[in-house]
Order: sequence, then C-alpha cells, then structure tokens
Amino acid sequence: MKKTAKKKPVVKKNQAETLKLTIGSLDHDGIGLAPHENRIAVVQGAFPQETVVAEIEHIGRTHIFTKLRKVLRNSQQRTANIACKLEHDCLGCPLISMKYADQLLFKQQRVAEALQQQSLLNDVQVPPVLPSDPPFGYRASAKLAFSRKREKVLIGLYKRGSHEVIDCPECPVHHPLINKIATIVRDEVQRQRISVYNSHHQRGLLRHLVIRISPFSNKALVTFVCNFRDLQQLPKLAKALTRKVPEVIGVHQNINSSSGNVILGEKTLKLYGLPDLIERIGDIRLRISPEAFFQINTVQATRIYALVRKWANLNKQDTAIDLYCGIGGIALHLAKDAGQVEGIEYVSEAVHNATENARLNDLHNCHFFAGDAAEELQKRSEQKKPALVTVNPPRKGCSDELLQTLYQLRPKQIIYVSCDPDSLCRDLKVLTTNGYGIKQLQPVDMFPQTAHIETVVQLERNRE
Repeated sequence: MKKTAKKKPVVKKNQAETLKLTIGSLDHDGIGLAPHENRIAVVQGAFPQETVVAEIEHIGRTHIFTKLRKVLRNSQQRTANIACKLEHDCLGCPLISMKYADQLLFKQQRVAEALQQQSLLNDVQVPPVLPSDPPFGYRASAKLAFSRKREKVLIGLYKRGSHEVIDCPECPVHHPLINKIATIVRDEVQRQRISVYNSHHQRGLLRHLVIRISPFSNKALVTFVCNFRDLQQLPKLAKALTRKVPEVIGVHQNINSSSGNVILGEKTLKLYGLPDLIERIGDIRLRISPEAFFQINTVQATRIYALVRKWANLNKQDTAIDLYCGIGGIALHLAKDAGQVEGIEYVSEAVHNATENARLNDLHNCHFFAGDAAEELQKRSEQKKPALVTVNPPRKGCSDELLQTLYQLRPKQIIYVSCDPDSLCRDLKVLTTNGYGIKQLQPVDMFPQTAHIETVVQLERNRE
C-alpha cells in the first residue's frame, strides 16, 4: 500500500510565522533570548524559563527577531498585573512585567557580571540595589514626538528601533503631570488644526514636545520643538495649555529645521511665563533651563548626591574637582563641606546654568569651567592638587587621556558615578592597576522597568 505523503501545515495568506520557544536568559538590555536551531531568538517581554509563542519579524545571520504573542508557561518573576497595555508596541520598558524585586536582583547581577569580566569581583562585593520609590511615575522629563495618522494627531514615544510614534497618553513611568500635559496638547493641536511635521516630506510645524516637571513644586516647563519659527499658532496653543493646566509656568519654542535625529535645535524662544524651572535636590536648589540636561529621576538623584557627599567626607581644607558636572548637582553638594570645588563641563550652556545655581545657593566656593575634562583637570590641578575628583561620564565612560591624567595626578580619592556597568568596570580595571583600590560600591536604580542601572564607586589611592 502506497504511503500518503505527510501534508505541510497550511499557512494562510498574510499569516505570520510563529515559533514556540523556551527563554534561557536575558541580555544586557533585559530582552529574552532563546536558542532556536543555529540562531538566537530575541523576544522582548519574555523572561527566563518561560515558554512562549513569538512571531518572526526578521531573520538575521545569527539572530531571529520576534514579537511576543503569547506566554504558555509563566516565570515566577512575572507580575500578575498588566502595568502597560502598550508594552509590546512601545518596547520602551522591557522589564515592566517583571516583579520589581526581581528587576533589582537582575541589575545587581548585571553589575557583578561586569566586574567579573574584568576580574574585579574579588576586590569588592556588590550590595543590593537601592530601589526607586516609587518604581512608576518617576520620570520628571519627557521628549515626545508628534505624528499624524489618518488625520489623527499622535503624541508619544518612538517604537524601539523605529520612527513609528506610539501614542501613549498614560505612560506609567512618566510623572502624572507629564501625561496630563501631553493629553491636553494633543487634543489642542487636533482642535486648532496645527500642522505636524512629516519627516518624509520635511514639512509641517510641530516635531517634538519636551516636558520637564519639578516633583518638588509640581510645576512644569514645556517646550515645543518646531520645524520653523512660528508666532501665530503657538502663542494660542500656549495660552490654551496654561489655561487648562495652570501647573505649566513657562512655555518655549525651540527651532530645529535639520533633517537629523537630534531633538533640540540651537535657538529657543520664550512664548509665555518663566524662562526656567526651579527644582530642589536635597537642600540644593537648581535652576533648570529648557535645554539643560538633568537626571530624570529626582528622588534617586538626591540619594546619589547625598551618597557622594557622605563618602567624600570633605573638610574646609580640601579641594574637589567634579568632571562632567552638568548643571552642578554633585559639585554644589560637595561645596557644602569643601574649601573649594571646581566643576568642569564640555557644554558651555550647562556651565552657565551651573554658575547661576552656585549663585542661587550662595555657594561662593564653587566655580565652573567649560572645556575638555582631561585638559581642564590638568590645568586646574596645577594650581592646587585636589583631594577628590568625581567623574560622571556619558555611557561610553572616560577617555584614555582622562584616566591617564587621573592616575598621574593621584588625588586621595576618586568617586565614579556611572550609567553603564561595562564602561565603568573597564575604567576601574585601568585605575586599579595604576595605584587605586575600590573601597565601596553601590548600585542605584534610576530607571525602573528598564535594564539600565546607575552605579557609584569610591576609589582610594593605595599607600606608597
């Protein structure tokens, strides 16, 4: 009897191919990984030991990129509640469905693994991560994109890895006031029929909405990033916004006509109200302008600055230098105890803000300078050798030139504040092989629901 050939399963037209996968681990971005044949399947929103159904979106040479469709077997790390309905569309918070205690453990292990890779784990223990309270609604600033779909105005975040705007009026990690402002702006732009920028045709007015709020005072500063200068439609929009949301104390227009991905342009005009926002971090007041960079989680920023000040243990005979000082957060806290503090920052506008903040807090022993970190450190140290140097570099870490300058100057202690464990531990390896020892380390969760982790490290100069 002739055998009948086994029929292949029928795939309906336009039906996406799916895979049944068992997640083995998370990568450094908190995204689930599962082995599949000779590749690694990438599944955001899936956690270790889970069995899931994932839809194939793209097959690469080594990885298969997928979208989570269904969880067949839950991990014990998964929460019972759905924190965000847009989790699998936005993709901005890969850990949002993980229990917060497990998020903290994942981040603690992330720091430990980075230390281990540089053979530094025997030098220091990694304590539990300082949690964020609250783990939701903590973001004090947001840069939202405008878009239009079928005549409907959208305002929200770009979907991870794309230029598609996900309309998210109730983002759970944004401060409630940010969500309130974004909703009112979207409705007013729709009602007033204000044009929205189209990147393909490079036409339209509104590109981005930048909102910065002060959790301390519950006040907000709003900036409309525009393709061109407009003094007809935007004043009406600003008036409607401030009438409906009186917490908005200042509205600005920033002009950015470039075709690149940079959000803010060079010119900002005040449309209404105050030029900047006053925030309080511990016992320091900070004046924050629309263009200034500042930490988005002010509760955790307060804890970091207090920790740096405590570890520094400075007195009036000590000089400290704060590198990558921004608008002066760390430097101003150190100035409460030190004899003199100097802050160094490449961005001249931030230096101007920092100088104003020193004046605002009557800290006359705190001065700021614009320039390259390594060059300015060398120059400032020629006048008086610092007892402490603090560094808070961008994600890529410190340059080779800066590290060399640090261990040649040999300050008594270095406090390193990092937003990336890998670049941190690479730099720690250089410093510990050139005369410094790690005294203590503390991870701090600045960005709950994401895989990012901030780490503070105190290094002391070894005895001669």
